[in-house]
Parts: sequence; structure tokens; C-alpha cells
Amino acid sequence: MNTEEKKDRWKPEWIPPDAGDAFTTEVMGGIRSGHDGMPNQEKTETPFNSRSIRRQLSVDEYVQGVLSENRVILSRAITLIESNLPAHMELAQEILKKLLPHTGKSIRVGITGVPGAGKSTFIENLGCQLCDKGHKVAVLAVDPSSTVTKGSILGDKTRMEQLSRNPRAYIRPSPSSGTLGGVTRKSRETILLCEAAGYDVLLIETVGVGQSEVTVRSMVDFFLLLMITGAGDELQGMKKGVIELADAIVINKADGDNKQKALMAKVDYDRILHFLRPATEGWVTKGHTCSASTGEGVDDVWRMVEKFHQITTESGIFERRRRTQMLSWVQSMVQEYLQALFINHPEVINKKPQIEQNVIDGKISATMAVKKLIDIFEGEKR
Repeated sequence: MNTEEKKDRWKPEWIPPDAGDAFTTEVMGGIRSGHDGMPNQEKTETPFNSRSIRRQLSVDEYVQGVLSENRVILSRAITLIESNLPAHMELAQEILKKLLPHTGKSIRVGITGVPGAGKSTFIENLGCQLCDKGHKVAVLAVDPSSTVTKGSILGDKTRMEQLSRNPRAYIRPSPSSGTLGGVTRKSRETILLCEAAGYDVLLIETVGVGQSEVTVRSMVDFFLLLMITGAGDELQGMKKGVIELADAIVINKADGDNKQKALMAKVDYDRILHFLRPATEGWVTKGHTCSASTGEGVDDVWRMVEKFHQITTESGIFERRRRTQMLSWVQSMVQEYLQALFINHPEVINKKPQIEQNVIDGKISATMAVKKLIDIFEGEKR
């Protein structure tokens, strides 16, 4: 196909007669043809050099790069963790195996709250203060994935502009990939990589609120629930599933005319928490107020986290919780593996559509359909 034929191929199917320049489609050859992509420019004689493929690093290169706090290699290692390709998963596990002795030396803080509570602003303010104190802060911000396109905006680096420029901070937005609560095995392993890279404070921002936040509780040391005043009845359904899990409730946006309302809300939450069992043994969950936009009260929140760490470490609860979380991690991974094994079973894939259609048509019950699929998976016949 010559150049003119290529241009005709990309023209609209219909052009008004005598349209002139008012209805023009111009096809440029692009960089490979020597064109620089700008309109009304002639081709250049500069040859096109295709971008060289990035060299695959070895396990040892990944390990040394992470331990030497190389942010580029850390990002590449996390990308391996997030990949579903079998080869990448195997390489990632080899990297993790060698990095495990260098993990566990951080404070993991989970932060959740209703939409609009100011989680990103709070994390940025807290992160900047911690960096100024000499800490290294990693923010793992899980963005909700679209149930239609499976894509994510991943805009936390934009929202945390000041923190993202701090050399002592590392922000890693990750798609939730449709997982309830936005926390998966990949998030847990990303935590280990960040710890091995020397980050001593990990802030995990989670998606939404509700019973799914039980997963967050199983992977962090301190669980912080961010609230706002005047949100109304939409909070009621959330309270039952999250307040019992929180180590602290922080009412944000306590500034200006809203400050008095925030203080009143703090009293209300303290009254509720008095009748609930604490989320952590030996620790009393209380309400606090702060303003992420002005910074007032944010430092007090961190002092509370440090006090929590000191008390639970001295009592042995901190280490006991870490061990329990590791066992919970194993159990959840076994469940994920068995689920994937079932879904990808050839016979299940083959017969599942017909069984599902029988359920829709009312020929069999849902319970019977499940039994049939399990029998197929186990290789049994009725």
C-alpha cells in the first residue's frame, strides 16, 4: 500500500462537496516516517531509533536495588508483585524470599473513612510532618477499579502533590482490581517491599467503608477511622462494621465554624466507644479532632500512634498481632488459590454455562447447581 492509499484509508467515509479547508482530514506519517508530528512541518532526515526494551533485572539486582533504597527498582519490584503473569509472580516470590529478613521494622497505619472525609489531605499533612521529623513514609493508596472497564484513575499523586515531591516519601497508587475493600495479597506484599526499602512508616489508604475493612484490620498495626461532622444518616450503616475495628476515631475538618460541631461529635463518639469492646487489647479507643487543611491536631494524632506502639510493644500485643496477621495471610491466600483453581478448571468452564442457564430457567435450585459444579470439580459423577 503506497502513501496516497494509506491517506485515503484514514479519510472519513463522507466529505461534503467543495468543503475545502473547512472539512479536512490530514494524515501525517508520524515519527517513523521522519515527521515530527507537528502540523505544517516537513519531514526531517533524522533516522528513527526505536526505544530499546528495558533490560530484565535478576533477583539479586532487584534485592540490592530495594535494599539500597532505589525508588525506580522498588517501583519495578512492586509492578512484578501486581502482575498476574506466572513468570512475574514466580520472580516476585524469589525477591520477597530474600527480602523477608529486612521487613517488619515499621509502623503500619490503616486509614479509612467516608468519601469526602479528607483522607488524602490528612495523609499528605501527616506524611509531610513525619518526613520533617526524619521518618521515611510510604503511602499505599488503593484506588477503586471500575466494575465496567476495570480501570482506575490512580490520582493520589495528584492529590498529594506536596508529599509526592518529598524525597523521604514514596506514594504508590494501586488499583483495587475489584477486590472488596481494595486490599489484596498484592497490597500485603507491597508493604514488605516498602519496609525492606527502609520506609519506617506505612500509611495504607483504603477504599470506602464497611465490613470489607476487616481485611484492613488484618494487615495493619493501628487502624484509624476518619470522620466528618454533618454527614447525616449515611454514617449509620457504616458505624456497625467499622467503629468496633478502629483504634482511633478522628473527626476531620475541625476548623472555622465547624470546630464546635467537631468537638460535639467527638463527645458523641466517646460515649459510643465507652460501650464497645476495644479493637486492641490494653488500648482504649477514643475520639479526636483535627484539621488536615490547617494542620491543627494532626501532630497529636501521630503522638497517639506512637503511644499505642509503645504500650502494645511493652505488653507483647504488637508482636502477637503481627504473628496472627501472618497466619491470616496464609489462610486468605489458600482461599484465593482454591477459588482460582475451581474457576479455571476445564470441565467447570465447559459445563458452567449450561448449569447456570438451568438455574435461570428454574429447572434446578441454586444449591443443586453448586453441588453439580463441585462434583464436576472433584471428578465425581452422580
